[in-house]
Amino acid sequence: MAYTRAKISDLIDGKIDHDTLHQMLSTPKDPERFRMYIEILQERVPWDDRIVLPLGPKLYIVQHKTTRQWKVRCECGHDFCDWRQNWKLHARVRVRDTPEALEQIYPRLMAPTPSWQVLREYYCPECGTLHDVEAPTPWYPVIRDFEPDIDTFYREWLGLPVPERAEAA
Repeated sequence: MAYTRAKISDLIDGKIDHDTLHQMLSTPKDPERFRMYIEILQERVPWDDRIVLPLGPKLYIVQHKTTRQWKVRCECGHDFCDWRQNWKLHARVRVRDTPEALEQIYPRLMAPTPSWQVLREYYCPECGTLHDVEAPTPWYPVIRDFEPDIDTFYREWLGLPVPERAEAA
């Protein structure tokens, strides 16, 4: 089933009804949906570099127009790092590791014990957008959500040529 630009825009904006969302997630994807999704996202960002892959709301892997290097970028235009690195290591981090800090999120007596679990909030250093939250044990290293295999995704899943890239200097 093919979806309209308006329906995909509603999906991006979180304005889609539950039944349509369930149908979109559970049925085979039509080949045009990713292309349309990227086009809509591209129209909404304030820069011209090509979006290669969205990593999350307001976080993308982009191809720099001039250098052809791929970077992880916030919607505001801040480049975190090379796409193969963990962008969280280049973000502003707030660690909630005291009862007082955790009780700003959880009701009293329902917050985790800080010696067992903390909250790490990862923000864009330029615009302050919250991009991710982790809830690990205090000693656990920074989590890398995933390392996308963009070549396979483009070639085998989408049937599209992989966007050109230059290696980081």
